[in-house]
Amino acid sequence: MPHFFIAMEHDILAGVKGLIFDLDGTLADTMPYHFDGWKKACTKFGAHIDNKFLRKHTGSPGWIIAAEIIRESGLDGSVTIKEIMNEKINEFYKMQHLIKPIEPVAAIVRKYSGKLPMAVGTGGHREAVERTLEITGLRKYFEIIVTANDVNSFKPDPETFLKCAELMNIDPALIEVFEDGDLGIEAAIKAGMRVTDVRPWYDSDW
Repeated sequence: MPHFFIAMEHDILAGVKGLIFDLDGTLADTMPYHFDGWKKACTKFGAHIDNKFLRKHTGSPGWIIAAEIIRESGLDGSVTIKEIMNEKINEFYKMQHLIKPIEPVAAIVRKYSGKLPMAVGTGGHREAVERTLEITGLRKYFEIIVTANDVNSFKPDPETFLKCAELMNIDPALIEVFEDGDLGIEAAIKAGMRVTDVRPWYDSDW
């Protein structure tokens, strides 16, 4: 049976053989910048979102979030998913250089680098993910990175994490996932993995 943990000590669980990390809000403190990008895109097209909306969709690819914005704001026919996404991405890229790693999680990456197989499993887009990892200095620790561009089904579907496990050649039951989103936590549980919620590890200001 999978286990769900809210761990207060900043380390891995006993007996795990592989580690998977979500990116946004887990490895990197990106969420304030993602939210600001979405807000500016919504303002341009006459839509509105709040923090609760984005928290609900944490872990979803951008096109799913954009589709929900259009649906909830009644903008069908006046703006496309691509238009909202492009505006959001452009705004996010303007701020991306400010992103810092979330140190309690990054410290685990550095501690177990070369000792345990590790992967990134994220709902982000490949280009943005690669740039964030480079900016935070974490890219060198990961050979395996599974993004929204690499799967057909997204969190809370377990495909992202199961693909990581396959590439790591580790039994899912022996993997610990580090996550900050409810959708990702659900995905890890569905994958039969042990999952740690990192939100108690740091203060979020978004």
